[in-house]
Amino acid sequence: MIEKMKKATIVTLASRRHETVAELRDLGLVHIIDLVSKSDDSVKVEKENENLSSVLSALEELVGKNESIDDRPLDGEKLDRLVDDISSAVSEKKMLSEKLVRLRQERDRAAWLGNFDPSDLEELAGEGISLSFYSIGRKDKDKLAKDDGIRFVTLSEDKTCLIAVLSGTVDRSYGASPVDLPTRSLAEMDEEILVSVKRIEEIGKILLDSRVYIASIKRRIATNEEDILFLRAEGTFADDDSIVHIQGYFPAKDESRFVSCAEKSCWAYLIEDPSDEDTPPTLVTYKGIVRIVKPVFDILGTVPGYREYDISTWFLAFFSLFFAMIIGDAGYGLVFLVIAILMHVKSRKASDLNILLYVLSGFTIVWGSITGTWFGSKEVLVALPFLQKLVIPSLANYPELFGVSSETAQNSLMQFCFILGTIQLSLACVLNIVHKAPNKDLSWVGDLGWLMEILVLYLLVLYLAIGKTDVNLSLVAAVVGIGFVLVCVFGSQAPGVPFSKGLKSGLGGFFTTFLNTVSCFSNIMSYIRLFAVGMASLAIAQSFNGMAEGMLSGWTLPAGVLVIIIGHTLNLVMGLLSVVVHGVRLNLLEFSGQLGMEWSGYNYEPFCAKGTR
Repeated sequence: MIEKMKKATIVTLASRRHETVAELRDLGLVHIIDLVSKSDDSVKVEKENENLSSVLSALEELVGKNESIDDRPLDGEKLDRLVDDISSAVSEKKMLSEKLVRLRQERDRAAWLGNFDPSDLEELAGEGISLSFYSIGRKDKDKLAKDDGIRFVTLSEDKTCLIAVLSGTVDRSYGASPVDLPTRSLAEMDEEILVSVKRIEEIGKILLDSRVYIASIKRRIATNEEDILFLRAEGTFADDDSIVHIQGYFPAKDESRFVSCAEKSCWAYLIEDPSDEDTPPTLVTYKGIVRIVKPVFDILGTVPGYREYDISTWFLAFFSLFFAMIIGDAGYGLVFLVIAILMHVKSRKASDLNILLYVLSGFTIVWGSITGTWFGSKEVLVALPFLQKLVIPSLANYPELFGVSSETAQNSLMQFCFILGTIQLSLACVLNIVHKAPNKDLSWVGDLGWLMEILVLYLLVLYLAIGKTDVNLSLVAAVVGIGFVLVCVFGSQAPGVPFSKGLKSGLGGFFTTFLNTVSCFSNIMSYIRLFAVGMASLAIAQSFNGMAEGMLSGWTLPAGVLVIIIGHTLNLVMGLLSVVVHGVRLNLLEFSGQLGMEWSGYNYEPFCAKGTR
C-alpha cells in the first residue's frame, strides 16, 4: 500500500543550521523538499570526489578478475598525498603513452634512413653542399634524369622512389613531393623510446603497489558523498536573517518519532496534511508475498504517484499469468525452476527475486501442462500419456491428440485472452468505483459507464475476431450508447466541483470520450498478443526440434543436441524479451490507463546517513 505522508516545516535559528541538519540526518526520516543540487561548499567536495573516482578507476583496472587485494588502511593527509601522487602518476603515464606512440611513428617513418644523423647535413651545408629530398614515381624519376640541370642520387627504389637532389630545382611538374627529414637520429629516438618505456614500467609498478589502498579510497568517496548530501541539505535552508526554515515529508505512521526529535532538538515545527497542490514522494509498503514484485518495479523504474493506486497485488497476479502464457512451455518452466533452486542453494536464503522466479516457473509449468506444451514437442505427450491427463483439450496446442479441431482450439485460446483482458479492464473500473463512491465523487458513475462499455465490447470482439454469430449487435450498440452518455455526463465530476461545471467539461470532451471508447475496444483486442506471442514461441521451438530431428542418431548426434540446446536457449531469451514488451505493457498501459494512472511518482528518500536507509 502507499503510505500516507505528512508535510513538515522546520524553523530554527540560523546559528543552529549545521546542528539541525545533523539532527535531521540522525533522525533519518524526512524527505527534504527542493534539496539544492549544489552549494558553494559541496562543489569543492564534488571535485575532490571526481579526482578520487578517476584514481579508483585507474587502480581497479589493474585488479585481476579473481585476485584478492589486501586492505591497507590510510586516511587523512596521508591519503590526500597518496591520491595526489597517484593522480600525477596516472597523468604522467597517459602523457608518456601518447608521446611513445608519436615517437614510434616518427621512428618508423625515418627507418629508411638507417644510421642517419641530422648533424651530417649541417656539416655538408657548411661546406656549401645543400641537399633536398623528394619522393617520386619511377616514370617521373626517369623523366627527371633527362633534365641536365638537375643532379640527384636515388636512395631507395620501390613503387615510389626516394631521391636526394644535389643541384637544381625540382618543380611540381615532375610529380615529386618534398620529404621532411627527422630532426634527430634513430639512435636518439631509440634512446628516448627506451627512457619512456622504462618510466611507464616504473609508474605501472607504483600503481600496482597502490592497489592496497583501494578500500581506503572507496571509504573516502563514501564519506564525501555523505558530506555532499549534508552540505546540500544545509544549503536548502531558506534564510530570513537570523531565522531559517526547511520543509519535507515523512510517513504519517512515524509522526511520534518526528515530534519527539523536534521537541528534543528545540525546533519550531508545523505538521500538516499535503495539500492538493503538493506532490509528496511515494512510499510503497509491500506486505506478504506481494513484496516479491518489488524487483520488477525497481528494474522498470516505475513509481505510482502519491495519490494513485498501489497495484502491486494485481500486477503480480496478472504478470505471472501473462509470463506463463508468453513463455508458454512447461519444459521452459522446469528450466526456470531449476535456476531458482540453484540460486536458492547458492545463497542459502531465498531472496524476493528468487521467490518471484519460483512463482513464475510454477505458473509456466501449470500453463504449459494444460496446453500440453513440453519443449515444443508433440512426441513428449505421446511418449508420456500421463501428461495428456493434465491437458484441457479445448486449449491444447496439439488438439488432434484429443479429438479437437485446430480451429476450435485456437478460437478457445483467443477467447481466453479476451476474457483476461475484459476481467482486468473491468477490475480497473471496479477499483475506481470502490475508491470514488465513499468520497462522494460522482465521477464513479462515469466509471460505471466504462464498465458497461467494456463488458459489451467484449462481445463485439468475439463477433469480429473469432466469428461468434450469437452476438446481439443491437444490444451492444445500446449499452455502449448508454455508457457513453454516463461518461460524458459524470466523467468530469469531482468533489467540490458544481455539477453544471462538471457537465460542461464532460460535454466539451465529447470527441475525446468517443476516441477513448474506440481505444477501449482496441485495448481488449490487444490481449490477443498473449496468444500470438505464445504461438510464435511454440513455432520456433518446433522449428528447432525439426532441424535437430534428423541429426539425433549416429555421428551427427552431438550436432543435433547442440542445435536443440542453442535453439531453445534463443527461444527462451526471446520469450523473456517478449514478457518485458508485452506482459509488462498490458499492466502498465492498458490496465493502468483504465485506472487513470500516470506513474508520475518519485521515491521517498529520507535524508539519512549512508547505510541506514
